[in-house]
Amino acid sequence: MAEVSPPASSDGPTRTRSSKLFFNISQDKVPLIYSPSYNIAFLGFEKLHPFDSKKWGRIKDLLVKSGLVDPKQIVEPNAATEDDLLVVHSKEYLQSLKWSTKVAYITEVPPVAFLPNFLLQRKVLQPFRNQVGGTVLAAKLAMERGWAINLGGGFHHCSATQGGGFCAYADITLCLQFAFNELAISRAMIIDLDAHQGNGHERDFAGDKRVYILDVYNSEVYPQDFQAKRAITQRVELSSGTTTDVYLQRLQEELKVARSAFQPQIILYNAGTDVLEGDPLGRLLVSPDGVKERDERVFQFAKEKSCPILMVTSGGYTKKSAGVIADSIINLSAKDFISLGTKGV
Repeated sequence: MAEVSPPASSDGPTRTRSSKLFFNISQDKVPLIYSPSYNIAFLGFEKLHPFDSKKWGRIKDLLVKSGLVDPKQIVEPNAATEDDLLVVHSKEYLQSLKWSTKVAYITEVPPVAFLPNFLLQRKVLQPFRNQVGGTVLAAKLAMERGWAINLGGGFHHCSATQGGGFCAYADITLCLQFAFNELAISRAMIIDLDAHQGNGHERDFAGDKRVYILDVYNSEVYPQDFQAKRAITQRVELSSGTTTDVYLQRLQEELKVARSAFQPQIILYNAGTDVLEGDPLGRLLVSPDGVKERDERVFQFAKEKSCPILMVTSGGYTKKSAGVIADSIINLSAKDFISLGTKGV
């Protein structure tokens, strides 16, 4: 396998130790992480990409409307600082984000290249940094409470040295580096069920025996990163048009394999909803009920392994994504995989 850059800097432990991304959460809060600053609204430019850049707020609103979640009980994270990001990213990569052309490439919105970078930092990259903070904090909460859900995050196309696919920061890699350094974790499993290959974290953890990667994705769509896929521990390549029944059957089979193959101390679940039927980029045909069943099976897997699990929401390019995610979280609560609101922790 070709050499890849290590995902952690030599001074990573010093940086994680001094970071403010981990902080104590009172017991009256639930391990549901969200900030209004997750959402992107930028003079209509966000509409030039099929991603719903206000998805995260819509999920929160639907959960509150359900009556299961009191907004006062939601945990608001701190944004990742440059020092935090340097745990994984190179200074050269972070410097490159100060060029609007680079941000335009990553966000896949070409006109952004002509905008002043300070605006992009505030309106685009700052929301991403807030979500990165949420993913990192989710690891601590999951270890303390058994589960945590960041309503954002899941930027699985970004590696330590390269962004792309609407992913500017490697929150998955960063989250696990914090877990390794600060939570006495030595074995982690990534279950990536976004419709696209998680090439960012795969490049970062290539050859790292601490991390087991189960990636189920449509091999006919972006990113088709052949170098990265060689780092996948358990690779499941689907074709466009895969239906709900076939998808769930394959998932069940693969979870059975993973159950006996690895003993994680934490599971990071990348729960993209671009698997939904009608998604223009995922090109799979999984129904909304199929997504709920999928998430339930992953949480059941974690329960059977007696392993803490954190979930991030990742990709999803239809307006129904927010509703499906909210319905799935409500279903996880109804099935007692998680506890929301007045049900306590």
